[in-house]
Order: sequence, then C-alpha cells, then structure tokens
Amino acid sequence: MIRKLTYSIAVAVLALAAAKARAQDPLTETATAVNKNMVKLFGIGGFKGLPSYGTGIVVSKQGHILTVNNHILNTPGILVHRYDGRQYQAKLVAREPNLDVALLKVDEDVSFLRYYEFEKEAARPLGGTGDWVMALSNQFKIALRDEPMSVQRGVVATLADLKGRRGVFDAPFNGDVYFLDNVTNNPGAAGGALANLKGDLLGIIGRELKDTRTDTWINYAVPIQSAVDVQREENGKVVTEKVTMAKFVKEAIEGKYKEGIIAKREDKGAYSGIILVVNAVSSTPPYVEEVVNGSPASKVGLRPDDLILYVNGVSVPTIKAYREEMKQFDPGTKVDMRVQRGARLESVSIELTQAPKVAAPK
Repeated sequence: MIRKLTYSIAVAVLALAAAKARAQDPLTETATAVNKNMVKLFGIGGFKGLPSYGTGIVVSKQGHILTVNNHILNTPGILVHRYDGRQYQAKLVAREPNLDVALLKVDEDVSFLRYYEFEKEAARPLGGTGDWVMALSNQFKIALRDEPMSVQRGVVATLADLKGRRGVFDAPFNGDVYFLDNVTNNPGAAGGALANLKGDLLGIIGRELKDTRTDTWINYAVPIQSAVDVQREENGKVVTEKVTMAKFVKEAIEGKYKEGIIAKREDKGAYSGIILVVNAVSSTPPYVEEVVNGSPASKVGLRPDDLILYVNGVSVPTIKAYREEMKQFDPGTKVDMRVQRGARLESVSIELTQAPKVAAPK
C-alpha cells in the first residue's frame, strides 16, 4: 500500500514538473509560425495624438485581414507590412461594430502562403482559465517591415463579461472575453492575436479600455467564437440575427456581409452653435466652418478649422455620423467632444441649449 502511494505521489510530482517545464520551454518556433499569419497596419494621414498603427490577422490566401474596428480605418488608406518585409495597400471591406471587428483586403492580386483558416479555428472550443497563452501584436510600433511582432507569454486569468470604457465611451462589445495576466492592450496592439502554445488562434486583442467596475486598465482578448445580435432591415422590417465572428469573416470575404443598421434617431432639437463645412462628399470629415457668437460652442472656445473626432467618446469620422450622433441629445445635455486643433488634441464639454427661434420676417 505504501509502495503504491509513493508511486502515485512520484507520478504527480513528475506531471507537475513536466507541466512547469512545458510552460518554460522557449516558444520561438510557435511564435515564428504565428507571426507569419499576421501583419502590421499603419494609417496614412490619421489623427495627430492618436496611434496611427495597429495589428491584423491574415484570414485568407487572397490577403483578407481581420482587425479591430478602430479609428485607423477612417484614414484614406492602410499600409500593410507582411512578415517577410513586403508592403501592400489595403482597403476596408466590411465592419461589424457590435463585434468591434473589421475586415481589410490588400489591393494587389496576391497569394498569402500563411494564413489562419478562420472557420476551422473558430470551431475549436474556448480556452480555459489557467491556460498558457501568447499575445502577438505591433504594440508601440516596435516592429517594421520584416521585424517580428512583440510576443508576450501569460495565462488566461478568467473568462468574464467585458464592461469596458475609454473616457466616456462604452465598449461596443460586452460579451465574455479572456482576461489576461500580462500587459497586452497597449497602443498598436488592437487587432493582435491571442494564441495557445501550439499556435492555435484563440482571440483578438482589443483596444485600450478601462473596466467600468474598477476604473483600472484591463488586458483582454475577444474570443473568436463570439457572437452578437445584429439588427438588419429586410423588406421594410427590422429583423434581429445572431452573427458569429466566423460568419462575419466568411460573408465579408465573399462580399456578402451586410452591416447591421443603426436605428434612426429622432432629432431632439438640441443646439450647439457649430456650423460645419459643406458636406461635399459622403465621407467629408466634420470640420468646423463657423461658430455662432454667444452659442454653447463659442462659450467653450471651439474655433473654425477644428476637426471633431469624438462625441461622448463615439467616433464621428464624417459629417453624417456627427449629425446622427447629435440628434439623440436633449437641450440641457452636457456633451463631451474631442477635437483636433492643428497638431494638438483638445477636449471640451458643451452644454447644449434649445435652438434659438428665428424671428418671422416683417
């Protein structure tokens, strides 16, 4: 009996030692393989004061790239650096704000030798608490051309719902995410890959956020098995459909994905005193043309040529997006705006009022 007990203890000790050894083994070979399935993304133009770079995961031989739906996609073009140093231009194919993801496609007719078969990866079960993982990304713009991604090894601390916020902006995705024990969510890391020690894709590293429950910065990745409810308009009716990340990738690659609609907002008539430039094209940015004297905008110092970037933390890349966002506010509401003024970023808080009555002509 004692001999059997001694044997069992010895086996247990050896198993623990083997697990520890595996965790400490160099991951160079696996990290190199994952790196070949990834690209570095650089915005052309962009907004000064905000990171103009990010990370993407290659999900097709034709050069489709999955990344986070962040501000660098609003720039005129995206420069892609592949692992072997080759460069390409990429364009936005589709995005799904509710999942906080987007799909890009390189302009040239290329054949990417290394990529993740996303549907196959997403068919695997979720990782678990305590799993060893690797986070690969272009954080801090350390990597250029053929330089490899940054690699961080850590452990999945837990899977729990995301309650994230940046400033006053609540994260669009609030499902379960991998919370990590390593510092992964830095500038440029958004869109990076979370992989297990075999190189299987587990999740996508998200943007920088603070947890609304603790007001602390969080390190997390969105599982590739995630799904959200998306509203679409069909035959004049609004229908709700569950969209998985795999479904988004597949339909976006095929050119069939239809982004969910945003319910039209009733204009509540709040007034800021901001007059924007002429909306000449569909993608005209919301530059301030004029500020009405004595208006809420003039009282907080907004000026002509200011570019409005965010309204209450929501990105407003076009005049149309800005106007749609402003419709929801009642007179008396305080609205935080982030604007670009020359080379600086400024924040203002505008207390909206009732639109002034126009005197009837005599």
